[in-house]
Amino acid sequence: MSPPFVLIVDDEPQIRRLLTITLEAVGYQVMVAVTGQEGLVLAAQHRPELVILDLGLPDLTGQEVLRRLREWTQTPVVVLSVQDDEKGKVAALDAGADDYITKPFNTDELLARLRTALRHASRGKTEEPVFTAGDLVVDLASRRVTRKGQPVKLTATEYALLRLFIQHAGKVLTHHHILESVWGKNHAEQTHYLRVYVARLREKLEADPARPKLLQTEASIGYRLVAG
Repeated sequence: MSPPFVLIVDDEPQIRRLLTITLEAVGYQVMVAVTGQEGLVLAAQHRPELVILDLGLPDLTGQEVLRRLREWTQTPVVVLSVQDDEKGKVAALDAGADDYITKPFNTDELLARLRTALRHASRGKTEEPVFTAGDLVVDLASRRVTRKGQPVKLTATEYALLRLFIQHAGKVLTHHHILESVWGKNHAEQTHYLRVYVARLREKLEADPARPKLLQTEASIGYRLVAG
């Protein structure tokens, strides 16, 4: 198999250099773009397997680049963001980003996030009917959930929420996206629903609900189901 091809879209020379050196050192093929428009052109021409996208570009916003990418491709996109730009992160995730990395970033974490995004894209193509994480097994075809071999009883809403997380395992889902997907557009701002049901899922699925390892909180943004 050929190494994954990654497109970096970032206008900071130091970041482009760091990302290129880091990715090429572990075998990725890398192409870089300085502007959003250049990134869109290169993405259309070369069809990368993953895009790393800076939110602060000189010509287009990261959200605009994402929206235009999502018009024709589901290639995983990991956004780069300044540390305090929570609104930008949420907007990018709602626009279709798979994950985000804050600047400055740890290279080991970056590589782990990229591997997760690539696995998520691959899993989406194969549509595996059974999800496994530790002692949790969810058979999506039969709607059967077990933990340590014992059946787990879930309400219809709890199961719908878990299924959504599984379908996007490893990906950050925003509060707005989860609420709209499970409860509908009229409830997209009612985050108290979500907190209650996430707590219920943790009670049923986590070894220690107070220190969740499976269903993790992304502060001020949403939740992530940790896969593998």
